[in-house]
Amino acid sequence: MSLPIYTIIETPILQELSALGGSDDVKFLYERLISYFPQISESEISQIKAGKNQYWRKAVQKAGKSLDEQNLIRRTRGFWSLTDIGKKFIEDENLGIITSHPQPNFLSHGDIQEMLCKVGEILGYVSQKEFEFYDVIWRESEKSQRISHVFEVQSKGNIDSAFAKLKRAFDAQRSKPFLILASERDSKRAAKSITQEFRELEKVITILSFAELRKIHENLSAISDFLPVLLEK
Repeated sequence: MSLPIYTIIETPILQELSALGGSDDVKFLYERLISYFPQISESEISQIKAGKNQYWRKAVQKAGKSLDEQNLIRRTRGFWSLTDIGKKFIEDENLGIITSHPQPNFLSHGDIQEMLCKVGEILGYVSQKEFEFYDVIWRESEKSQRISHVFEVQSKGNIDSAFAKLKRAFDAQRSKPFLILASERDSKRAAKSITQEFRELEKVITILSFAELRKIHENLSAISDFLPVLLEK
């Protein structure tokens, strides 16, 4: 079963209610929340949409109860609404959504993808952008079927979605997972947000900021002409 535990669902509930203007009927939330969890299988999605997956319904309800007890939402006859505390909490903490403001010399999502590809090529890997649903992948050679490194770039959006993609790659081929975030502050926040659902990534994932990746790119680019000789066996 690839369905998330209820604590993982709490943040998406708050995010979805906020996106809908602050309130919604829970019967619509059951289906709306699916998109926050790419690890959910097609068969489970079909069951949820048909109202036949009781685990999902119970998990959503348990998450709602927890949020209610924290005074972040109010539940009235199946209608869930953000409280003032819940609204302020989202504004203050962004609840796991990376929404960094542009900085001087701002780097876009595409800029980071290009840097990752260039770094991979300098190190002797075959790099590719937008492979399946991954931002960037590295392979050891053109003929290699295995993804050796997988990268997710996050400047905004649901951080749990990025973790789920990286976990899928790690589970499938033991690919080395990397999460690249807009700032060091975001990186520290993400490192703390790897919850029970993604605990197996804790010892294998590398989390870098845009600035750190740019430094790696600049340093490697400066010695790219010498690396083939240095790495020659």
